[in-house]
Amino acid sequence: MTRKFPQYLTQPFQVLWFEPDDLAIMTASFILAQQFGGWLWLTMIIVPWAYSRFKRQYPRGFLRHALYFLGLAPMKGYPQFFDKDFLE
Repeated sequence: MTRKFPQYLTQPFQVLWFEPDDLAIMTASFILAQQFGGWLWLTMIIVPWAYSRFKRQYPRGFLRHALYFLGLAPMKGYPQFFDKDFLE
């Protein structure tokens, strides 16, 4: 399977006008709303909106780097966080 690589590093993959981290937040809030219902249906609107406002303060890709720093998401092709020596 081949994926289209963005021409510039500042152009991440997008679906419509949403980036992958926005879609993950929206999907998670949708799943919670389906499972528990009630007032959680408002989270489908409030949580993605709040996340997009929060995200504007940081450069693109900060969520992936934060998850990597916390040890929750690996980054392929990069050295581990605690590696002191790196040879290319």
